[in-house]
Amino acid sequence: VQLQASGGGLVQAGGSLRLSCVASGLIFRINDMGWFRQAPGKEREFVASISWRASRTYYADSVKGRFTISRDNAKNTVDLQMNSLKPEDTAVYYCASLTRSDIDLRVSDARYWGQGTQVTVSS
Repeated sequence: VQLQASGGGLVQAGGSLRLSCVASGLIFRINDMGWFRQAPGKEREFVASISWRASRTYYADSVKGRFTISRDNAKNTVDLQMNSLKPEDTAVYYCASLTRSDIDLRVSDARYWGQGTQVTVSS
C-alpha cells in the first residue's frame, strides 16, 4: 500500500493550500480516509476524515469551517482544501487509510500512512 501526499508549502496567514493524496495497493473505494497532522514537539493529531462513500465527513474543532475533505474514488485520491490558514496550522500533514470514519480519531485508528507533506503558515 502506498499513500502519496503532495501540495504542501509555505503560505501567509489567511491564505489557502490544497493537499492531495493518491492511494495505490488497496481497494480505495471501500476505505475510509483521513488526514492527520504533527507539529514540532507535538503528538500527531486528527484533522479530518471521510467515509468510503463520502457520505460522512468529520473535522477537528480547530479546523472546522476552514478545511474541507473530499475524495474521488475514480482517481483514488483524497484531498484537503485548507482556507484561512493560521500559523498554528503549521505541521507535517499525513493522509491515512482508516479503520473507521469518525470524529476525534486516534493514531491507532489509521491502517496505513502516507509519507507526509510540510505545511508552513507564516504570520
